[in-house]
Amino acid sequence: MKLRPMIAALLAAGTAATATAGTTFTVSSWVPPTHTLSVSQKEWCDLLAKESAGEMTCNILPKAVASPPGTFDAVRDGLADISYTVDGYTPGRFINTQVAEFPFLGDSATATSVAYQRIYSKHFAPMGEHKGVHVLGVFTHGPGIIFSSDKPAKSVADVASMKLRIGGGNIVELTKALGWNATLKPATQSFELLSTGVMDGTTFPDESIKSFKLSMIKHATTFPGGLYNTSFVFMMNQDKYKSLSDKEKAIVDKISGETVARIWGAGWDKVDAVSRDTVQKEQGVQRTQADDAFIAAVKAKQTDLEAKWAKAAGEKGLKDPEGVLKEFRAEIAKVK
Repeated sequence: MKLRPMIAALLAAGTAATATAGTTFTVSSWVPPTHTLSVSQKEWCDLLAKESAGEMTCNILPKAVASPPGTFDAVRDGLADISYTVDGYTPGRFINTQVAEFPFLGDSATATSVAYQRIYSKHFAPMGEHKGVHVLGVFTHGPGIIFSSDKPAKSVADVASMKLRIGGGNIVELTKALGWNATLKPATQSFELLSTGVMDGTTFPDESIKSFKLSMIKHATTFPGGLYNTSFVFMMNQDKYKSLSDKEKAIVDKISGETVARIWGAGWDKVDAVSRDTVQKEQGVQRTQADDAFIAAVKAKQTDLEAKWAKAAGEKGLKDPEGVLKEFRAEIAKVK
């Protein structure tokens, strides 16, 4: 008879141990731990642990579970619970997200990220954008710049004589329209491509010169609001999210959306400034703002690309794409 209380006590102890074990998420990053993407992801994980009183934690893996273009599918398939990716690394897969990749959007990653999150939540999430994963948030990097090693890019013709590494998204279509020799490659391959002379330049936000140690870069051509932008999605495996308790889901939801956008946006603004004001000065990078003729040439091509995007987005079910783009630009101006 005395065994029953003992068994009950052991079962209770086992239940308590399970209850206090909490939930651990496997987290992957395809850039070094010091890069702002990885730093912001860790900041979010630290906030998750704080909000859950340590009951939810992240196990940040020492190595990425997949290449940058394969990360979306890796999270969808459960190779990692949490990670982020660039939408444009898989061309043609995402249409609506291209709205955050157009030129001249803004000079702050925080403003574009928060505005993008608001537009995403209102218009894109209800359409099932990023189907297959649970979206924790979306964000952008800072304004895109043309960086080159041997000569400055002062005109469309100057860039046409170079070989450029580019990321995905609208910049792919824009460079085609401008007649530039550009190749889509992940950011992580930039140092090798530039140091070996395979590429003469690259499109990047300011921070990348520091983050990827691109000491060969000597010239930067800037555009008001950026030549382009890049849309990112921060995501969780759908089954993992569904397995959480209601309490855990509430905590995750609390720090999703604009919280994500502000963490990544602020992080990017900070490292953009460090690279621009310190690192690039130290390595003698000469900065030139595109003149009116160069800006006008880009705008002429971009007008056609925005019309092309609006048509494609409308065919996918987005109501009033032109109005959504106008709303997005208005939201950027509102964000403080």
